Amino acid sequence: MAGTPRLVVVSAGLSQPSSTRLLADRLAEATRRRLAEAGREAAPRVVELRGLATEIAGHLVTGFPAPALREALEAVSGAEGLIVVTPVFAASYSGLFKSFFDLVEPDALAGTPVLIAATGGTPRHSLVLDHALRPLFTHLHATVVPTGVYAAAEDWGGGGDALTPTLPVRVDRAAGELAALLPERSRDAGDGAEQEVVPFAERLAALRRNSRA
Repeated sequence: MAGTPRLVVVSAGLSQPSSTRLLADRLAEATRRRLAEAGREAAPRVVELRGLATEIAGHLVTGFPAPALREALEAVSGAEGLIVVTPVFAASYSGLFKSFFDLVEPDALAGTPVLIAATGGTPRHSLVLDHALRPLFTHLHATVVPTGVYAAAEDWGGGGDALTPTLPVRVDRAAGELAALLPERSRDAGDGAEQEVVPFAERLAALRRNSRA
């Protein structure tokens, strides 16, 4: 087995349980499965922003993170792959979601593969992926995978239509794209072996193959 990549999942759901966390868990499991098919391991770590809301507000006004928030920020900044999921508020990401990523150090996510996802009550808000989430993580210099996943209320258990694949199909496709971009060896491997450097062109080709699968 190659080194386990540091995969972090950020869920901004406000209720408990929430469809946002449910989608986050499905994406994490699909990514873990795709990596396992390639003979690799992953143990995704979940960061629930709901429990950090007070600390996020405190950091914004004081400039100092409390211990739990500091640990979450360090996990995200040190991730080798991210899955981020937000509920839709006013046709955009939630304030809690944006406030958390406002606290991530500039360039901490540079080059980090990110899978973006969102949940909402109606399919009309699916454009949030491209008009809000994708620009945010492009601004942070992250590498956003081509397929974003939006889940409306009707997607849970729905059969899709002629133009829209079912939610499980979209989840699997996005997970395959993220898995293809994760490093072959984690920076935490620590076994003294020389890390194999895979040219970006090869990784991009693999991502395209997964997108067509």
